[in-house]
Amino acid sequence: MREPREIFASKGLRCTKQRVEVYRALAGCRCHPTAEQLHTMVQDALPEVSLATVYNTLEMLHEAGLCQRITSVPGGARYDADMDDHMHVVTEDGRLIDVPHCLTREIAESIPAEVLAKVERTTGVRIEGLTVQFSAAGGTTSRRVARHDGV
Repeated sequence: MREPREIFASKGLRCTKQRVEVYRALAGCRCHPTAEQLHTMVQDALPEVSLATVYNTLEMLHEAGLCQRITSVPGGARYDADMDDHMHVVTEDGRLIDVPHCLTREIAESIPAEVLAKVERTTGVRIEGLTVQFSAAGGTTSRRVARHDGV
């Protein structure tokens, strides 16, 4: 991972210790934390950091294109520093699980160009991206997924 100072400089952002710690915590986890969870995560390094600072930092990171804000989940907005195109599965208990990039690509590429063109004609807007979020029912499907993947 590139150093936060370098990343912030490339985006023209001021680099503060609070921003660095929040970004490091977010980039270092795969759990799609809430602002409150990130606040707890940075408490050891920065006991004086306020929840408002964490929220403001997340907003700045989102506006700069350094994190995604995922709002369609129970329990408030979640954040993800993985800016590569990928999809999520939302479990009944509110967890977010990343769909592997190769499967995300496969799903996106399976949508026929004619269907996307029809959506554009029908809505009168140009489609620039696709967001897909799967909702998971209770329980785990790891055995079925493992067999499907050939493992």
